[in-house]
Amino acid sequence: MKPLLLALGNDLMGDDAVGLVAARAMRQEMPEGWEVQEAAGNGLDLLDALEGREKVLLVDAVCTGKVPPGTILEFGVPDFRHLAAASPHTVGLPEVMALARELSLPFPSAMRILAMEVEPVMAVREGLSAVVAEALPRFLERTRAICASMAAAP
Repeated sequence: MKPLLLALGNDLMGDDAVGLVAARAMRQEMPEGWEVQEAAGNGLDLLDALEGREKVLLVDAVCTGKVPPGTILEFGVPDFRHLAAASPHTVGLPEVMALARELSLPFPSAMRILAMEVEPVMAVREGLSAVVAEALPRFLERTRAICASMAAAP
């Protein structure tokens, strides 16, 4: 399967859409052979998108509260080894990865997560905040660099 740029987010939740905005900007300049997908869902929807892929760059918003909004964060698979769901009804990337391992599903051998710190998304609102919009060019540049690096890797 083609390498995948997978953007997560929701256009109606303000800064939560930063991954979607980035993917739309990158769509025309992806390295040859890459696919771009957008997903508003989460949890088990990720399993379908990731299953069988070799290389994946996932772009998303994150709200850790540990760094200022607009900060760009990078994660790898080892950062998601521990299950972190607050409830058995919550399924995120760690749970999806664990389920894929348990079911012996083919899962990306090279997966990176690029995220931008945002303020807590509490209200329905279209458009990015000023701080996230200002950081978007750096987010796109890092997306380009990671995709190029992953494309060049065997």
